Amino acid sequence: MEYTKLGRSGLTVSRLCLGTMNFGRVLDEGESHKLLDAAADAGITYIDTANTYGWQEYKGRTEEILGSWFAAAPSRREASVLATKVFQSMGQSPNDEGLSARNIVRHCEGSLRRLQTDHIDVYQMHHVDRSVPWDEIWQAMEQLVAAGKVLYVGSSNFAGWDVAQAMETARARHFLGLVSEQSVYNLCQRSIELEVIPACQAYGVAVVPWSPLNGGVLSGPVDRPTRSRSHEPRPTAYAESHRDQLAAWHGLCADAGLAPAEAALAWLLHREGVTAPIIGPRTQEQLDGAVRALSHQLDAVMLARLDTIFPGPGGPAPEAYAW
Repeated sequence: MEYTKLGRSGLTVSRLCLGTMNFGRVLDEGESHKLLDAAADAGITYIDTANTYGWQEYKGRTEEILGSWFAAAPSRREASVLATKVFQSMGQSPNDEGLSARNIVRHCEGSLRRLQTDHIDVYQMHHVDRSVPWDEIWQAMEQLVAAGKVLYVGSSNFAGWDVAQAMETARARHFLGLVSEQSVYNLCQRSIELEVIPACQAYGVAVVPWSPLNGGVLSGPVDRPTRSRSHEPRPTAYAESHRDQLAAWHGLCADAGLAPAEAALAWLLHREGVTAPIIGPRTQEQLDGAVRALSHQLDAVMLARLDTIFPGPGGPAPEAYAW
């Protein structure tokens, strides 16, 4: 396993982040614990979850599964960098969604109970909430940090200007601000190269890509792509409308002797600014493949061919579209 710092912070994380969205929905508690054991044996220390994972009537179930794994052997918690998220509703109250100070503090307490821990290493805003002043958000986060319940703050699904606004407000309050940003990023979806990645690099914020395989499109056979995390047919629709592109992709991987899923992860690990892609394995085989991706070195020729098959926006804004 490889390790690196989480952005400009002093926190060390593994270069693969274990995503837990499948826990409690696709995998039961026993299967989830086995996968956690295997990830720990492979040296993965960075674990990502969210308070709503489990979904619908099972919201919070994923955090509970993690909590029972930590409780079974307390040393596991000390060895892990635990990240969870707040934003989506956990109940029926109109005040139960978003990033109000009330929600940030209340939902942190709920996550701590379910996770059976006294602190969250990285507490992440699951989405930007432009209806709440940044001073209110940072005041709530500062309160949690001062109480030792949260150590670092991260974001997810922020635009580049959201990162900048958050960081400038935090700076004015003499607060550390964001240490990480989770964004969708893969060969098929490269729009964050325009402004999110440049903003994160400018402020020392780690980029943690989610959906590194674009819902399974980059790993499965062209004719049978994996359905998306929300069970909508978006990956199938993508495959149907990009058959030639995906055929070229699989041909390139075959020529290089690489499994497509491993090549897609290796590409992300080569990208400047990327700290740790979030992997969501359902099996030991998928986990092993993700770990193997760390050892794959993609040469300049292959990287150029990937840019031809999956052209990005052309670099950062505004140079990507202006002189």
